[in-house]
Amino acid sequence: MAFEGLADRLQNTMQKIRGKGKVTEADVKEMMREVRLALLEADVNFKVVKDFVKKVTERAIGQEVVKSLTPGQQVIKVVKEELTELMGGEQSKIAASNRPPTVIMMVGLQGAGKTTTTGKLANLLRKKYNRKPLLVAADIYRPAAIKQLETLGKQLTMPVFSLGDQVSPVEIAKQAIVKAKEDHNDYVLIDTAGRLHVDENLMDELKQIKELSKPDEIFLVVDAMTGQDAVNVAQSFNEQLGLTGVVLTKLDGDTRGGAALSIRAVTNTPIKFVGLGEKLDALEPFHPERMASRILGMGDVLTLIEKAQANVDEDKAKELEKKMRTASFTLDDFLDQLGQVRKMGPLDEILKMMPGANKIKGMNNLQIDEKQISHVEAIIQSMTKNEKTHPEIINANRRKRIAKGSGTSIQEVNRLLKQFEDMKKMMKQMTNMQQKGKKKGGFKLPFNPF
Repeated sequence: MAFEGLADRLQNTMQKIRGKGKVTEADVKEMMREVRLALLEADVNFKVVKDFVKKVTERAIGQEVVKSLTPGQQVIKVVKEELTELMGGEQSKIAASNRPPTVIMMVGLQGAGKTTTTGKLANLLRKKYNRKPLLVAADIYRPAAIKQLETLGKQLTMPVFSLGDQVSPVEIAKQAIVKAKEDHNDYVLIDTAGRLHVDENLMDELKQIKELSKPDEIFLVVDAMTGQDAVNVAQSFNEQLGLTGVVLTKLDGDTRGGAALSIRAVTNTPIKFVGLGEKLDALEPFHPERMASRILGMGDVLTLIEKAQANVDEDKAKELEKKMRTASFTLDDFLDQLGQVRKMGPLDEILKMMPGANKIKGMNNLQIDEKQISHVEAIIQSMTKNEKTHPEIINANRRKRIAKGSGTSIQEVNRLLKQFEDMKKMMKQMTNMQQKGKKKGGFKLPFNPF
C-alpha cells in the first residue's frame, strides 16, 4: 500500500501527543516540524505542505483545542480533518447523464496504464453500478493499443467499438456514440492516445474529440509512482482540457503517496478512482476521509465492509455463523471461507484496514505469503471428506499421506491442524461475545471476518 513511510512517520508523531492532557504551543510546533518532514519525504508538493502545516498549526493552537477535554486527541482530529480536506473533502462521484449515454474521455501520457484503467472502470461500472458500458478504441497510434482494448473486452465479455487505425479518432468517437445509442449502452468510455510527453498535436486532437463528443467526464490517468511529475502532468492537461477527475494508478506499489496528496490541492481536480493492483477488479472509488484514516492508522472499516458485502456470500455467512455457534465448523467450511476472503484482495491489505492494526507490532511491515495460503488450500484438498469433518482422526500415517498428496511437509500439515483447532476456539469465543452483545444491544461484528 502506498503511504507506508508517511503513515509510519505520522503515526509515531501523533502517538507522542495523543494522550496529552495539556498541549502547549511548543508541543504543536514540534509535532508540525515532524509532519512537515514526513510530507516532504513523501514527495508532497512544497507549497501544499506549507499551507497544510499553517492550517493545522492555526487550528491546533486555537480555542477549539485549548477548550477540549482531551487536547491531544483534538489535535489528531484536526490533522485528520485537514488531511481529508487536502485530498478533496468528500468523495467525488462519477457523472451520470440525464440523457444517456454518459460519455467519458480517458486521457493521459503513454505508459500510465490508461487502456487497462479504461477496462477496469468499465468493469466497476457494470459490477458496482449495474451499468452497460461501451469501450471505444480511439488510440490509433500506439502499436497494439486497439488489440489490447479488444482483449480486455473479451475478458470482460463487454463490447468494444473499433474502426481500425486508418480512421481519425474524432470520427471513431462520433460513430461510437451513435452505436451506443442504438445498442442502449449507458456509458461510453473513449480510450484516447497518449504520448511520452505533452505535445501540441496530442492536445489538439483531444480538444477536437472533446468538442465533438461533449464528454460528461474527462479523466486523466496518472501513474502515482511518478510523484511530482504526476502533478505537473495533471496541471498541464487541466489547463488545456478542463479535467473533471483524476484516476491514480499503481497506488499499491512502492510509491510515497505525494501525488495523491498534491493533485487535488494544486489542480483543484478531484481524485475519483485509484488503481490498487493488476487485476481487472483492482480499481476503487477514492474516499478522502477513508484514506486519511488509513494514513493515520485509524483503519478503514467502511471499505472493509463494502469489500465483504461485494465478495462474501450472505447465505454462506449465515450458515457459517450457525456452525460456529454449534461448534460444527469443518475444514471444508474453512477452505470455502478462505476463498471468499481472498476475493476481497491481498490479506495483508485487508488486515491493515482494521482499526488499531497499526498498534500491532510489525503490522506495517506485514507481508502475507500468498504461497503459504495456497499450501493450506492444497493440504485441505488432499484430505478425505471424513478427515475434513473430523480432523481429530488424522493420525501419523494420514498426515504423511496428506503431506505427500499436497506437495507439502508433515510439519506444515501439523501446523495447519493446530492453527485450525486454535481458530475454532477463538471463533467460539467471538461468537459468544457477539451473542451477549446482541442481548445487551451492544457489540456486533459488521461482517463475518473468518
